[in-house]
Amino acid sequence: MRRTVVMAVTLVMATGTAAAAYQPGPIVGASAGMSPLATCTAADGGPGTLYPNTEVEPWLAVNPRNSLNIVGTWQQDRWSSGAARGSTVGVSTDGGSTFVSVPVPGQSACTGNPRFTRASDPWVTFSPDGTLYQMSLVETKLSTGVNNPSGMAVNRSTDGGVHWGPTILLADDTDPSLFNDKNSMTADPYDSSYVYAVWDRLDSPPGKGSLKSAENTSGYRGPTFFTRTTNGGTSWEPARAIFNLGTNDQTIGNQIVVLPDAGHTLVDLFDLIRNDNKGNIKGYNVAVITSADHGATWSSRATIVSALNFVQVVDPDTGAAIRTGDIIPEVSVDPNTGALYAVWQDGRFAAGHAHVAFSMSSDGGSTWSAPARIDRAPLASDAFTPSVAVASDGTVGVAYYDLRANTPAAGLPTSYWFTSCAAACTSPSSWSEVPVGGTFDMEKAPIARGYFLGDYEGIATSGRDFLLLYAVAGTSANSADVRFARLTP
Repeated sequence: MRRTVVMAVTLVMATGTAAAAYQPGPIVGASAGMSPLATCTAADGGPGTLYPNTEVEPWLAVNPRNSLNIVGTWQQDRWSSGAARGSTVGVSTDGGSTFVSVPVPGQSACTGNPRFTRASDPWVTFSPDGTLYQMSLVETKLSTGVNNPSGMAVNRSTDGGVHWGPTILLADDTDPSLFNDKNSMTADPYDSSYVYAVWDRLDSPPGKGSLKSAENTSGYRGPTFFTRTTNGGTSWEPARAIFNLGTNDQTIGNQIVVLPDAGHTLVDLFDLIRNDNKGNIKGYNVAVITSADHGATWSSRATIVSALNFVQVVDPDTGAAIRTGDIIPEVSVDPNTGALYAVWQDGRFAAGHAHVAFSMSSDGGSTWSAPARIDRAPLASDAFTPSVAVASDGTVGVAYYDLRANTPAAGLPTSYWFTSCAAACTSPSSWSEVPVGGTFDMEKAPIARGYFLGDYEGIATSGRDFLLLYAVAGTSANSADVRFARLTP
């Protein structure tokens, strides 16, 4: 089966005709300069290695009231053992030509909250009225490696990210067997009253004292947790489980999009992880659940988009691990047609190597197309950590890293790519790619269970333009930076 798929994809890509490629403008150093938390040592006694002046795992959003106001967020000063000194936003008021760094207040010891030593998994989203929300995982890392407490924090800005209101905790768990993980937040694009937050909460078995893993791997139990505001962020409902697989199973990478149908249906896409074989879906699976009432209730059964074939990406010269978005799928929706697009990295196309898988749904997530490989990396190389968005004219854009430039010489040249499709996107030949920026040496990235630049990277749209916010390694492990690129048709 795997060989048949690879041969079919190669044939179509060789004979098809792709749409004209987007072109990147100047690459902007969104996080250039010294860390705004460089002088903070409030929580530097924790376990692990600190990489000061590193910025990783970015996300971004565009103000719908002012397209010149672009705001990104990222982890600031990453630790090898998880999370960072704090979360920072990069605020642009000139369409991405320049950015000003602003630490998000009240989320960690370095930003004014001694209850939590670190912050991670930063996310930003704009409501239709221009209100901006920033969400982070917050935690205190004990010397034993246990996270206690852990929670989810949100801040709100009414001036496009320059100033921020007080931190509101959406979750706050002091039980060391619980860990809140992998959050995202979606402002309803049709109603500024609603904003949706979603994550997984891992629960270790009794008597273990700590989680099998604090982040990015299957826990012993990990239901999807959800909360929402119905009044524009003034208050939030108590967090609750909306999808629970039971013992030894979990979800991760939950992300909500809103359909343009009459009821503005919510679609939550995630990785469903079965450690048993219930339903014959043991392992990793891209899946969705839906809500027809702004998140008040959710479908009880998940629709399986596809199996997700995990493969560990490694440095081909040394075998050292590269930490990627290997079990984190991404989703976007066409605001005009309601078509859903999902991407993830998958090992089905070439044994032992990751490539970018794409699937779409035209019926609100009920059925999905067979996964297609849409990257152009050689099959014996790797493409990883894809992000997806849809432009105003329906063009689908996907950004990802790959290792096609690597040679056995010193270092690991790594490239960032953007590929787009205007029609017939289930055919790999419909996609056209361009490189973004240049190569950088992945072996200079900070270490967090492998060379680490983020479990996800930022992508957004402004009209027909695609906006990318992505991390690159610098000249040392303490110099990873976030870059911004605008791609135009």
